[in-house]
Amino acid sequence: NLAPVAVQDMVAGGCCTAAQWALWAPPKRLQPLQKLPTCLTYLVHVLSLQLSNTAILHQIRRDQVTDTCRANSVSSRKRRVLTPNDLKHLVVDEDHEMIYCYVPKVACTNWKRVMMVLTGRGKYSDPMEIPANEAHVSSNLKTLNQYSIPEINHRLKNYMKFLFVREPFERLVSAYRNKFTQKYNTSFHKRYGTKIVRRQRKNATQEALRKGDDVKFEEFVAYLIDPHTQREEPFNEHWQTVYSLCHPCHIHYDLIGKYETLEEDSNYILQLAGVGNYLKFPTYAKSTRTTDEMTTEFFQNISSEHQTQLYEVYKLDFLMFNYSVPSYLKLE
Repeated sequence: NLAPVAVQDMVAGGCCTAAQWALWAPPKRLQPLQKLPTCLTYLVHVLSLQLSNTAILHQIRRDQVTDTCRANSVSSRKRRVLTPNDLKHLVVDEDHEMIYCYVPKVACTNWKRVMMVLTGRGKYSDPMEIPANEAHVSSNLKTLNQYSIPEINHRLKNYMKFLFVREPFERLVSAYRNKFTQKYNTSFHKRYGTKIVRRQRKNATQEALRKGDDVKFEEFVAYLIDPHTQREEPFNEHWQTVYSLCHPCHIHYDLIGKYETLEEDSNYILQLAGVGNYLKFPTYAKSTRTTDEMTTEFFQNISSEHQTQLYEVYKLDFLMFNYSVPSYLKLE
């Protein structure tokens, strides 16, 4: 890893941002920047290095987002300017100059645990020692909306920014299974389940209207595509689109990790952060994980009309993060 002073000098010299430096810097320590005669010498040196496959892969992912934003500029950039309220999902690590936009149902519990290790200054060493509920206590991590506007702009410009994405319908089924089929999630049943039953179920029983604990996937889909739903309030974060949570058309992310290559992408990010030697992303084989096969099954009973409408809701996430239209869909 390069000395912070060298990074700052590079940024000050206008050659690249700190994040870009981190992305392309060779793993071995270079001489301090002051000893290099010019910025050009450094750039020639970098260009002479063989770019790793991983770096190229992340460049392709970044380009895909940029191209999608440009092609869909009307729908992807409804607002020209972000407000601090839009930045609640961006977790800041000051010590390693990183920003992580968390997306629920995309390994965000484990990434929050890792961020607690990184920002804890020795309080934690093993991410898996941190209880899951502790990782979701908002006061345990600092988010970008807590800073002043100049501080926000400085961090967005200079820190390494990353997020993790997942096949949109697999993520949606995962959210449904977790929030509506688990008996312990009474707060979701009360807050959303009762509303969904009231709107989408004819002849609902008084018990179902009161408890909201038996929402069918078809009813959940009908609720999501109902224009009244989004007019009433924004989607809950567990089923909100990634482009609405993380604003990739307004914020230039340096790295886009994928749930499908979670371990590999996560450890690459930790390596770039300079902590790869002592911190690895937690691995676990979760037998209850939502799979593509499961998602296919859930969509069997959704009409082609509703499938088409639902695809339209999540279309930008499919396009931006290069997920193809699922083969099980019967689009109109």
